[in-house]
Amino acid sequence: MQFHLGTRNFKADRAWGALDIASIEGASVRLHWTNEPYIWHVNDGAEVFLVLDGAVDMHYREGGGERVERLGAGDICHAEPGDEHVARPIGEARILVIEKAGSI
Repeated sequence: MQFHLGTRNFKADRAWGALDIASIEGASVRLHWTNEPYIWHVNDGAEVFLVLDGAVDMHYREGGGERVERLGAGDICHAEPGDEHVARPIGEARILVIEKAGSI
């Protein structure tokens, strides 16, 4: 059993590199480090995105337009299947992502 992962010091060797924490009934739980934007994408399952450290601008498309929400440490974003979005960190960020295993 692992109780303490020391997330504040986690740094991947590349943007969006991840530490696999757990696999729970078809879902992956991963700790990501990044200092660069991800890509616009649409998940094929639900996604829970929790900022642990830093800040992230979550861009998403809704009603024919683009919207942006700033997420800080402790903020959660929940994307449904089909939601088009991209995460853009402000500097370095550490993010816990829970999603269908194998999602992009």
